[in-house]
Formats: sequence, C-alpha cells, structure tokens
Amino acid sequence: MIKVLVSACLMGEPVRYNGGAIKIFDHRLLESWHAEERLVPFCPEVAGGLSIPRPCSEILDGDGKKVIRGDARVINIHGEDVTESFLKGAQKAMELARAMKIRMAVLKDGSPSCGSAYIYDGRFAGVKKPGKGVTAALLEEKDIRVFSEGEIPNASEYLKTLEI
Repeated sequence: MIKVLVSACLMGEPVRYNGGAIKIFDHRLLESWHAEERLVPFCPEVAGGLSIPRPCSEILDGDGKKVIRGDARVINIHGEDVTESFLKGAQKAMELARAMKIRMAVLKDGSPSCGSAYIYDGRFAGVKKPGKGVTAALLEEKDIRVFSEGEIPNASEYLKTLEI
C-alpha cells in the first residue's frame, strides 16, 4: 500500500508555531486514507529541533529552493536565523519518505517548511507570494509529488496513478 506523508498539523497534532493545529481530518479522503493506514504524519520544523510553541518564521529573499541552494535564509520574527533547523527537518522528511517508499505528500500551504503553492514574503506582514517551503522544495527535487491541503482531490487522483 502506498503511504502518504502529511503535515502533522493537518491531522490535528498541535505542532504549529503557536502550538495549534489545523485539523482537516474531517476531509473524507483523509479519513479514508487514515482508516487505510496510509497516512504518515510529520512536522519538519519539530523534527528539525524547533520548539512548540516557537516564534513564527519566514523565508527571507527567496523560497525553499533558494534556501536549499544556500541563497536564502529562514528567519524568525525576532530576527534569529533558523535556516539550519528548517534544512535539518527537510532532510529528516526526505529520509522518512525514502525509508517508507513514499512518493507523495499533502502539506500545509503557506508554511516556510511545507508550503507548496505559496509562502509568506519574509516581512512578517501577512503578505503571500508564490513559492515553496524548504521541505516541499526538497521533496519535489527528489521526485516526491507535493499537494497542499486544498488539493486533496488532485492528490487522490495522483495516488490512483501510483497504484496502477
């Protein structure tokens, strides 16, 4: 059975920067995948060593791809550089995906780790911009397809193609 990496906060785990969760577990497809034991909840920020709660962070001068290349940094709202924790968490997500032969993920959009369509612009003003978070960028670089929580029906269609 094909496993699906999923942002732990989307499964109701209180791992977000503010100690909260965004539980969308009531989505019928996630419920079905959970019942089938497909879902592998993971929080790259916590895996990278960041606390719960923690100061919110944004990518400065780029996106996750640039962070991976060393051309951008992840900074928290206090101005502290937390790039290494984000890179470590992304690497741990990749190691887990490899170990479990995971080929797709459903991640929380907007996150500096998990964003797949958008992230915030690095000014802590709530301004969104197109881009990927560090973990989403690394997973996609390694041919693991990433979907946001708003793309679960598309993720389901992709999962069907993997099971053929």
